Amino acid sequence: MNPLWEALTLQAGYNATLVAVGAALLGIAAGATGSFMVLRKRALVSDAMAHATLPGVGLAFMLMVALGGDGRNLVGLLTGSAVTAGIGLLGVDWLTRRTRLAEDAAIGSILSVFFGLGIVLMTIIQTMSSGRQAGLESFLLGSTAGMLLSDAITIAGGGALALGLVWLLRRPMTMVAFDAGYAQAVGVDVRRTDLAMMALVMGVTVIGLKIVGLILIVALLIIPAVTARFWTDRAEALVWIAGGVGGVAGYAGAAVSASAPDLPTGPIIVLIAAALFLVSLFFAPLRGVVAAVLRHHHFQGRVHRRQGLLSLSRAEPIHDPMTLRVLRRDGLIRADGVATDRGAAEAARAARDERRWTAARDLHQDTALIGRYDGLTAIDAVFTPDQIAAFDRHLGREGMI
Repeated sequence: MNPLWEALTLQAGYNATLVAVGAALLGIAAGATGSFMVLRKRALVSDAMAHATLPGVGLAFMLMVALGGDGRNLVGLLTGSAVTAGIGLLGVDWLTRRTRLAEDAAIGSILSVFFGLGIVLMTIIQTMSSGRQAGLESFLLGSTAGMLLSDAITIAGGGALALGLVWLLRRPMTMVAFDAGYAQAVGVDVRRTDLAMMALVMGVTVIGLKIVGLILIVALLIIPAVTARFWTDRAEALVWIAGGVGGVAGYAGAAVSASAPDLPTGPIIVLIAAALFLVSLFFAPLRGVVAAVLRHHHFQGRVHRRQGLLSLSRAEPIHDPMTLRVLRRDGLIRADGVATDRGAAEAARAARDERRWTAARDLHQDTALIGRYDGLTAIDAVFTPDQIAAFDRHLGREGMI
């Protein structure tokens, strides 16, 4: 059987199955959590927290070795990374609130200082004579090679917990992401919600270190959210679509890595997420490039059709080739340019609607309704039959019918 198919159908072994499930849960949690950061326009905060985890990994390793334990214990390493990521998060918050530094400058400062400290600690660790330090570099780019069953369970459990917290906090986080002022006015503690949002990102970052690595976890937080934006305009739908994209990327990336052990897990997951982004960029029905081109083409066709009908109603010659092509395609004119019976009827209807819109502007003071006139919207889509009858009576009094 094909190794990739075995991995995708969870037949590649118990450990590979746990890694795939853990990566999928991590991807769902990362996509859903990252969408709030994207909506809040704080995507770079996740980058600072990711880089702030590195010194925690190094310090935790040193501490566990000094206490006589296994320096590569995943729970201990993740705990250390969570501590320094939390310090980095609080550092960004303090610098933003207590100094004149803008948030991006605070993020840059924390990111560079913590990452530099982490690299120094990793260099020191490589010179240590004990502690089984080989493999710690996998926390930079991620790796599932040699992952223990307990490691996979830790990652899967952490991903499920993060996803549950996203579900519980989704409403206040959505309100703060869209309008912090309104959220505060209705009683939401904006600062605590922001901190909770960033704490969730920190949690996803920490549990994703083993699979994706601190450098690439930011991509798994941001790319699914950006991808989901092409498919919906609704915040709640965006959160779960982003989670779905992240879950698919995590699951498929782990399966590909399991079927080809020489391929690193983290980069594969990110590349699959990027591929889903590109597909959405071009083919999403709401905001995709192809859909935008088709909408533009359809709009042009409507404009040419409307202008052609008005020209027919005024017995004006039509010279625009596109207008002639549209009218012929819709059976409104013959090959010689003369209106068909259907074309004459629709031209008369278009001219009558133009006069009705003129009456509407004379009689109506509701600019919200009048402002909807774009030359293409049918008047009966805006006004009731009684209102249209009133317009006709007004036109009759003015001698315009």
